[in-house]
Amino acid sequence: MRIIPFFKRPLTNIVWATLLLSAVSPLTFAAALPDFTHLVEQAAPAVVNISTSRTVDQQAEVKQFSLPNQDQLPDIFKHFFERQFPQQKPRQQGPNPKPQSLGSGFIISADGYLLTNHHVIEDADKIIVSLSDRREMEAELVGSDPSSDLALLKIDADQLPYLTLADSDQLKVGEWVLAIGSPFGFDHSVTAGIVSAKGRSLRTETYVPFIQTDVAINPGNSGGPLFNLNGEVVGINSQIYTRSGGFMGLSFAIPSNTATSVVAQLRDHGAVSRGWLGVQIQEVSQDLAESFGLDKAAGALIAQVIVGSPALDAGLQAGDVITSVNGNEIILSAQVAHFIGALAPEEIARIGLVRGGEKIHIEVVIGTLPDQIAAALGALEQGQNLARIGLRVASLPAEKAKAWRIGHGVEIIEVDQGVAQELGLQAGDVITNIANQRIESVEQIVGLVAQLPPRRSISLRIVRQGRPLYVAFRLNQ
Repeated sequence: MRIIPFFKRPLTNIVWATLLLSAVSPLTFAAALPDFTHLVEQAAPAVVNISTSRTVDQQAEVKQFSLPNQDQLPDIFKHFFERQFPQQKPRQQGPNPKPQSLGSGFIISADGYLLTNHHVIEDADKIIVSLSDRREMEAELVGSDPSSDLALLKIDADQLPYLTLADSDQLKVGEWVLAIGSPFGFDHSVTAGIVSAKGRSLRTETYVPFIQTDVAINPGNSGGPLFNLNGEVVGINSQIYTRSGGFMGLSFAIPSNTATSVVAQLRDHGAVSRGWLGVQIQEVSQDLAESFGLDKAAGALIAQVIVGSPALDAGLQAGDVITSVNGNEIILSAQVAHFIGALAPEEIARIGLVRGGEKIHIEVVIGTLPDQIAAALGALEQGQNLARIGLRVASLPAEKAKAWRIGHGVEIIEVDQGVAQELGLQAGDVITNIANQRIESVEQIVGLVAQLPPRRSISLRIVRQGRPLYVAFRLNQ
């Protein structure tokens, strides 16, 4: 009789392999995953809760905050405390303090300086900081910067636990990160994930190259820290992308390097000064890249040079394509604002350009961004959202109007999901007529779109690369 050894029996081999895997795999997987326990023990005491109050006139109508149905909510970036406040009915006339929802923050020095988001403390008359040891203190607002959505606070205390701001430029996509905050008021909740992308440009903040993560962030996390595995702060949780009002896998944090620069200016001056170049720019499409002699659709096309700006003094021209700033390659136009805004006034920036198919470099003495120009440029960058048809539009650049021989219209600067995407509309197209009405301004088209009837055919005339085209669409609601 032939005897088959135990380890050579087919069925036995399967059983043996299963037993071996069941014993080894959990250990292997556990070893591959990070252990956050020590990080949380060390970092959590420096994370705080922040609540605010502001005086309101109780005689005025109190706004009801509630989440609309998902199909009614446009795809926009939500600040964390929007639509979170319960309805309150006035009981008496005159001013009365109105409590606001909780946010998060963290201590950055032993003598009581704290960092949080601007939108957490915006318009607050009183700011209360709750420490991990259950103490509550009123905080002083040292300074706030709406453009970066950061605010610096100070409490009267010393020998406090504090966190260190790391070099966020060293952060890598795919790296593990962790957040601590108070989502929906649940103190010191810990969530973890990975870095999904870096240098994201959002509509609401022109000067911040956001860190995108898949860390679960919800209302109440706003202003809290985002850690690397060394327990250092690499970002400040600020925004989420959502249709429901809650976490959907897309969270955005302000890089710690941005925060370091802002904190220094807020502490020393109470305000933030940003570098100013003085150009209006747009993305470079494939067609534009070919026409300007570029190897690829990358860079920032200068659509206009502002009179009296540093760019004009240095000789920059409409039609130039910015390809680098101080050696940093420009892929998307929004990166220009990131790099220039981070420079101090009077610094010299070396701008790489393509002009007439030729690569050149020009040195520009950076100026100070005036407040009124900052507001105007912010409005230009963000445009106006036409959520019903899935578009964002801005005023028609004079150069494009002349080149395409268009006397009126608005330019599409972004296409979202919805009717616009189904029609094949593109950024750079110009809308000249809608519902048989001539479009003269952004304000006009906003009003017209709001009044368009549902379930009826609506005509839309666009101009693309100088060629007119009519299309028709219907709105479901």
